[in-house]
Parts: sequence; structure tokens; C-alpha cells
Amino acid sequence: MNTKALDAWIDAHFDEEVRFLQQLVRVPTDTPPGNNAPHAEHTAELLAGFGYQAEKHPVPAAEVKACGLESITNLIVRRRYGDRGPTIALNAHGDVVPPGEGWTHDPYGAEIVDGKLYGRAAAVSKSDFATFTFALRALEAVARPQRGTIELHFTYDEEFGGELGPGWLLAHGLTKPDLLIAAGFSYEVVTAHNGCLQLEVTLHGLASHAAYPTTGVDALQAASALLTALYAHNTVLRERRSKVAGITHPYLNVGRIEGGSNTNVVPGKVMLKLDRRMIPEENAAEVEAEVRALIEHTVAAHDARVKVEIRRLLLAQALQPQDSNAALVAAIQRHAAEVFGQAPPVVGTPLYTDVRLYGAAGTAAVIYGAGPRTVLESNAKRADEHLVLDDLRRATKVVARTLAELLA
Repeated sequence: MNTKALDAWIDAHFDEEVRFLQQLVRVPTDTPPGNNAPHAEHTAELLAGFGYQAEKHPVPAAEVKACGLESITNLIVRRRYGDRGPTIALNAHGDVVPPGEGWTHDPYGAEIVDGKLYGRAAAVSKSDFATFTFALRALEAVARPQRGTIELHFTYDEEFGGELGPGWLLAHGLTKPDLLIAAGFSYEVVTAHNGCLQLEVTLHGLASHAAYPTTGVDALQAASALLTALYAHNTVLRERRSKVAGITHPYLNVGRIEGGSNTNVVPGKVMLKLDRRMIPEENAAEVEAEVRALIEHTVAAHDARVKVEIRRLLLAQALQPQDSNAALVAAIQRHAAEVFGQAPPVVGTPLYTDVRLYGAAGTAAVIYGAGPRTVLESNAKRADEHLVLDDLRRATKVVARTLAELLA
């Protein structure tokens, strides 16, 4: 394998790769509202300019709207080189959270300052649309593989759980890869991640005039007791330690509260949305049962007149460590050590990702791509999200080398 020739091709085409990423960042994909089909159409046009025909797989409108989104079209580019050899998928998601406040750069300007490209999704994970596309281009220009298949999977449902992104492609039999490299960061090879349970809890009391509080049933006081119990539960969760490096313990967070109608009214209804992260060692069904029991017992003990309604919003299973990805992990580590000067550690992450869906389908998977050492360094999901362009260049080389080795 001529790694120098691969590296040289990427260096020679790097300005083109950066322009490709800029064009992707400049098309908003805020989720919500989740109108992602226009970005997929634009991406397909750009890929066609490289000679890649992207299959467009629109998710039916009814399914999309049922999840609170507007449009999703997932893309697959298939490059088959021979009957023998593995099918390797490269997956990145194009949907992103809205920009929010505090930006000093245009969130959709793709401005380059001091070697950094600024914009929403510059790091997570439109960057790896570029990493994977140009790694594939370098592979075909230099290594010219004669076996196996590579598929680019560019999907648009990571922020809402992935079921209409990779989950939809897998469930409909549109792909069944042997190996997967999914969007990640340059300084770690991630092979496991947390699961996530999200619940909506509604407490129904009885509204009444604040001048006659005893005629009502205060849902907010019940919610206050529940919040105390939920946060106290984190003390218990901190004792449940994961054996996966990079993952510590489970935790619970209440991210949203709504309730009441006016300052002079006893609140008759309060809604909470909570997020319970699950370490790979936990059983999701047992976790959900535990959380539900805690909620119901706490509210009943506070005031039996308050009725509790619990609705599951999301259940994302953890990605378990796999023995089947050993060759993929070793190849990435070996080439990253040469390109970056240090081998990236193999770790888990407390995030949850679409990769769990591939893992559940039997695909040997890793998370690796262009980005910094931590999510915080990139400002992902915060103002002034950015990507160090040298990380993009080097990650593209690592992925191209890895693909060349696996298809040699």
C-alpha cells in the first residue's frame, strides 16, 4: 500500500475538500424544525460533481411528521470493487441543533480564521461528509481497490435518535455493511457508548385560585418533591461504575420544566422532561422500570391526589464493546500513529450515537473522524462551533489509509 501517494493526493486536493465542507455548512439543517431534504439534495449534487451517484431515500412524510420533523432524505453512495471482500460503510449525519445565541462568526458562513472553519456542524458532523468523501476519492485515485465495497451513508436523524436515519436504512434492507466507520474525532477511537432513556412526566393536580389554595391540588409542589428525589438518585447512580474506559457512571438530568397558568393560580399541571444516561453494563428495560417506580412512588408519597402520566420519548440502547471490530480498530490506530505522531486510545463515550443501530444489526463499528480531543474543544452544540482544518486533513489521510489496507 502506497501511503505516501494517498497522503500526497489528499494534500493536493485539500483546498477542494475545504470548499466542499464550506458548501455543506452554508445550507442550514436546524433540527428542529428538521427540514433536511434540501441539504441532502445539495449534497447529492456536489457528489455528482465527483462522479458519485447518490441514491436518495426519502422517508415517508407521515413517519417524519410523527417524529416532529419536516423532511428527511437519506443518501447512500455505493462503490463496488469486486465480489470478494468486506462492505465498509462510512456514516455521518447532517442534521444539527439550532445555532443558539452568542456567536461571533456567522453560524452558516463557513468562515476560516487562523486555520479553523467556523459554523454549525463544522465539527459535528458535516466535517466527516468531507473526511469520508475525500478519503474515498483518494482511495480510488491511488489504491484502485479490486475487492470489496464502500458505501457512504449520509443521514439526517441523529439529533432525534437515528431511527429515521441509519435505523430506517437498516430496517428497510437498504444496506447491511460488515464494517462501519462513523463520524467522530481524530484523537480517539470510540468503540462503545452510553445508552439514553428520555421520559416526559406530566403531573396532574387541580388548578384553583391562589386566594383559596386548599381548594386545589398543587402539581408544582409535587414536581418539587419529584425533582429532589430524581437528583438525589444520582448519588445512587454514581456508585454504578462502568468498566469501559472513558465512561464513568450513569446519571440523570431534568432538561425541561413547564407548568402553571398564572401567578395567581395554584398550578394544576406540570410537565418535566428527563434524560437518563445508561452505561453499557446496564439493562435498558430494568433502568426504565426503576425510573418509573421512583417517579410514581415519590409523587404518591407526596400527595396521592396528584395523577402521574409517563411517556417515553426515546430509548437508545448502548453500543457494547465488540470483538469483531479488532482489525478495524488496529488499522485506524496504526495509521493515526503515523499521521498524528501518536496512537489514539480506544475508549467509550458518554454520548449516544447512531452507531448503536449498526451494532445491533451485527456490523463491526468504530467512531472516528475529523475533530478535536473533546466535544467541548469544538464548541459542538454551542456558539462558535469550529473545526481545526489540519485535523480534517490528517483524519482524511487516516481513513483513506485504513480503507486501502482493509480492501488490499
